[in-house]
Amino acid sequence: MKRRKFITLIGGAAVAWPLVARAQQPAMPMVGFIQPGSAAASAHFASAFRRGLNETGYSEGRNVAIEYHWAEGQYDQLAALAAELVGRRMAVIAAPGSTQAALALKAATATIPVVFGVSEDPVKLGLVASLARPGGNATGINFFVTEAVPKRLGLLRDLIPRAVRMAVVINPGNTVSAESTLREVQKAAGLQILVLNASTSGEIDAAFATMSRERSEALLVAPDAFFASRRVQLAILAARDKIPAAYSQRDFAEAGGLMSYGTNIADSFRQAGIYAGKILSGAKPAELPVIQSTKFELVINLQTAKALGIEVPSGLLLAADEVIE
Repeated sequence: MKRRKFITLIGGAAVAWPLVARAQQPAMPMVGFIQPGSAAASAHFASAFRRGLNETGYSEGRNVAIEYHWAEGQYDQLAALAAELVGRRMAVIAAPGSTQAALALKAATATIPVVFGVSEDPVKLGLVASLARPGGNATGINFFVTEAVPKRLGLLRDLIPRAVRMAVVINPGNTVSAESTLREVQKAAGLQILVLNASTSGEIDAAFATMSRERSEALLVAPDAFFASRRVQLAILAARDKIPAAYSQRDFAEAGGLMSYGTNIADSFRQAGIYAGKILSGAKPAELPVIQSTKFELVINLQTAKALGIEVPSGLLLAADEVIE
């Protein structure tokens, strides 16, 4: 915006009131928002975060500004993105859906308030002293995505009881999710496990080529923001190769995946928005207890099941929170 100069004045006095008024207007607080996925694939999550802010009286562009940083699936960029936001002196920084982003923020600042959303125990991760009283500059939500891996695997085996050759796709860049997923899968008895790494779209294509060559009978996709951004690709390839697959969140089933089981991630973003708003209003992260997600959703895409020739047991249909027909 061009700065206006006021030079012709009665008695030679400078008319400075517009500048004074602007100087007295309080600046909007800045909220940082960092995610490992892409803006396009995670637009509904960002919207849920804004809804949470709205519930506490904050509206983007009216009384709060949000700066979004997206890693586009490149987990090695999270540390730099976190450091950039910390350097901008945000009022609060939110990492509502990524353990890796939360850890990057922990390494970057011990003073700026942080609202996280993590899939692991935040106490074990070192993010908080306790769930009831976090004690530091961070608090948030634990949405138990990785803890649900055994249940997710069990549901897939209920759908495909004769399957023995199980493929597991992990993102090696997301070490927390990859390690915990493999740890849980390796506990399962009676399965031949094929572990496949994928951190790019091309590597996802290659993983399915390997599954086809190895005649995998079922697929478990590890929880991961990059995989969520490629959910349509994953669903199309699984349908093409007729591989029954289980995923961590409902977005996959809505995109054509066979089945998902996990907590409602969008709601955890909304909760993170509420916490960010409370902190903007003066609440201290140290005194805001970590929220633990308690509701798990089972979503079954019956269209996909029929296309794969799978007859879904009536018990699973009754247990499902949603059946996509």
